[in-house]
Amino acid sequence: MDEFITACPRNCYSTCTFRVQVAGNRIKRILPFEGNLATPEGPCIKGLSYIERSSSPDRIIYPLLRKTDGKFNRIPVKEALDIISSKLSYFSDRYGSHSILWYKGSGMSGLTNDIGYSFWKAFGGTTITYGNLCWPAGLEAVRLTLGSVKHNVPWDLENAKTIIIWGKNTAETNIHEIRFIKAAREKGAKVILIDPVRTLTAEKADILYSVKPGTDAALALAIAWVLINNGMTDNEFINKYVLGYEAFRDSLKITPQSASEITGIPADDIITLAYIIGKGGPVTFLPGYGLQRHLNGGQTIRAILSLAILTGNIGKSGSGFNYANLQSYVFDDVKEPDSYYPDPLKDYPFRRSVSMARLGYDMMQTVDPELKAAFIERGNPLLQSPDSKSVSKAFAELEFKVVVDQFMTDTASIADIILPAKNMFEQSDIIGSYWSPYVQFKPKVTESPGEVLPESEIYYELSKRLGLNIPENLLPEPGNQNIEKWLELRIKGYTELHLNDLRNGPVLAPGLQQIAYSDFKFETGSGKIELFSSLATEKWKVSALPDYTPIIETEFIDPLPLHLITPNTGSRIHSQFGNLKVIIENSEFPGLFISPDDAEKRKIVTGSRVKVYNAAGEISTVAKIENRIPPGSVLFYNGIWLSEGGGGNILITGRETDMGHGAAFHDNMVDVKLSD
Repeated sequence: MDEFITACPRNCYSTCTFRVQVAGNRIKRILPFEGNLATPEGPCIKGLSYIERSSSPDRIIYPLLRKTDGKFNRIPVKEALDIISSKLSYFSDRYGSHSILWYKGSGMSGLTNDIGYSFWKAFGGTTITYGNLCWPAGLEAVRLTLGSVKHNVPWDLENAKTIIIWGKNTAETNIHEIRFIKAAREKGAKVILIDPVRTLTAEKADILYSVKPGTDAALALAIAWVLINNGMTDNEFINKYVLGYEAFRDSLKITPQSASEITGIPADDIITLAYIIGKGGPVTFLPGYGLQRHLNGGQTIRAILSLAILTGNIGKSGSGFNYANLQSYVFDDVKEPDSYYPDPLKDYPFRRSVSMARLGYDMMQTVDPELKAAFIERGNPLLQSPDSKSVSKAFAELEFKVVVDQFMTDTASIADIILPAKNMFEQSDIIGSYWSPYVQFKPKVTESPGEVLPESEIYYELSKRLGLNIPENLLPEPGNQNIEKWLELRIKGYTELHLNDLRNGPVLAPGLQQIAYSDFKFETGSGKIELFSSLATEKWKVSALPDYTPIIETEFIDPLPLHLITPNTGSRIHSQFGNLKVIIENSEFPGLFISPDDAEKRKIVTGSRVKVYNAAGEISTVAKIENRIPPGSVLFYNGIWLSEGGGGNILITGRETDMGHGAAFHDNMVDVKLSD
């Protein structure tokens, strides 16, 4: 068998490096690669499932055309591309190129995704989305405060004396981080988990503080109040590096007593937690992405980040605020989150008029021209976007839809033409990571089956049919050798890094700060850490200081009693992998998790068929009673396909976060009753 070093391109913290063994054009074995210090133990169950995923009998390997009866017929790839190019020409000529929506998700990362921009730019532009469903409120919060978004290398976590895991289920969604948490704990570190739910990560922690959803900023500000009023701030650090401390200090009105009423955590416990943070340095904070998927999400991240600042836990080993590490994104012309934001002066010929958070509504409101068609790749918006009913309606109103995918997802099922997508083993690429500090090469190791074309070749073939003259350095000719030449050109001039440097395994990002901000240089307007950010007010109309804004009942669709939580699960990356047999066999059947108290009030028992509803819609599922769910909340994992009984986003209103154009997934109230 041939063996290759490769890396997982999924939207996941770890971006694991692993060895893959290939025989007869099939993936046979997946093994760890110890040379990546962040992921030496190899991939998780999802990564191991690539053996099945790459050769699944359910994989789409030929183009499919929808018939008038709604069923699909296989057609030759030449015919599919002819139809698509003809339709694109028709809509562009009659309505203008902006009548076509180009929707791109985050299903597979890599520099080759840039090729799509070259095609659509040459086409005359399209309508595209702005914002992001995942993490932009938090990215913007960190950038406003620290000037850039980075954190210490993962293995430095072993040097922490206190680790605060805040709203993050590391044991399922960032499993390699557990290794470093365990090592720190063996050296005597204290591990604290703050989360509404007793997740699997609670088993790795010393203390769990169960906070009410959406109130984390109140908890953080009460801790800040205790730190300041009990002399547990690093005044030397503050005086030297921090702007706005006095204003922040004077703004603090939330005490442990008032925070207790807001968060549900006893005042004495809040004080204890403050002393752990204030006296237990160095402290590393590990905030999750669910925290900023609230209407007050950006300010929540700023409030929690203030605790690291007040205690001087920035720029030192064993300390930090590990939200995201963009140091390996060295080839980006515009870094996240700036790349998500609409800018009419720079976007041309693209038009960013559709918010990711309000996808369905904005699609239907788009005029001059109206949207008539969509080209969808690397995404499953019918399932994963908020307000699924409006998204379904918006796509149903389009005259023509192309979906590029490997499987018959909910979105693929409504397409007029489905083009089969490559898998990660069928084209070379270069990827970064938002947790580990490596740049990695992902080589082509197998040939594509059937009539699968990589997206770059789809665009190449369409460009020829449409008569678009796109230079080879922007749109390479078919063939992986040409892709690798394109990759070499793509990275040229950004660093001294060359493709050959990456062929033998992951490379630490050029210019990497293993201890982030260790030079104590901050790319803010003042050159200091900005607790007071005038830009926050100018750009997002929020307080210049971190604050807590309660999510009041009038902001919900209707005042129902249960808070809906829709986190990720370890067996999926959003809506990917859940259709594979190895995942199904090793996962629970999906359902609604509810507390014993709330279940008893509704005469619900485990296994009951229940209806979860609000004014936005309803879903039918199976109830599972668990003590780990706090009263007043219910949990329904995201990414479960409609065919499995999923679709939790039917219950979620499309609203943006306070900054960053993120999606406020977690501010929705529901009720539950037994099905009729």
